[in-house]
Amino acid sequence: MAILSDVLATTVSDEVAADSDFIVTAARPNTTATLANTAFASGGARLLSVTTAGTSDNAKTTTITGTDVFGDSISEVITSTGSAEAVNGVKYFKTVTSVVCSAQYAGNITVGSIAGAAQAVQGSNRIRLKGFSVVSGGTAGVINFYNGAPEDGTILFKSRTIGTDNTTVDRTIPSNGIVFANGMSVEYSVGTIDMMTFFHA
Repeated sequence: MAILSDVLATTVSDEVAADSDFIVTAARPNTTATLANTAFASGGARLLSVTTAGTSDNAKTTTITGTDVFGDSISEVITSTGSAEAVNGVKYFKTVTSVVCSAQYAGNITVGSIAGAAQAVQGSNRIRLKGFSVVSGGTAGVINFYNGAPEDGTILFKSRTIGTDNTTVDRTIPSNGIVFANGMSVEYSVGTIDMMTFFHA
């Protein structure tokens, strides 16, 4: 008689480099910006940044709207400074549907992604994590395992990549595994992982 298992495998891969003008290329939008791209090739979510070229845009805001790691609606307001510099956001966007400025900027702005990344495992469904396998990137880093989304979830545990490119680390979780009642997501920095496979039920 065949033995059936309820364990599934979900693999995510992310080697998409940060790109400071991936969402909006250099422009001075008078409110709504034209989007160059709306999603990332990895299928994951990224922290975004707004970069100003001028020095007369203090307190002007850029409102970014889209979806989070689970596909739920999300928005963030990023406030620029009086310097020509990048200001990073703190929310992870899987897709971007609009970028709206509070007023026209004195200099060009760009909107893009930084190295902070996140991915969901089986959407927002309740899962039990039984084990995982991580192929390390060329830089060591921490992977945060969230119950829920990074913005409002809870870190249940952490793991670390070893920083040797293409080296695999396998971990088995004892007993019945770890329950992620509000869905599971992982948070990491691009360059620290090449691929991750999660074994869950």
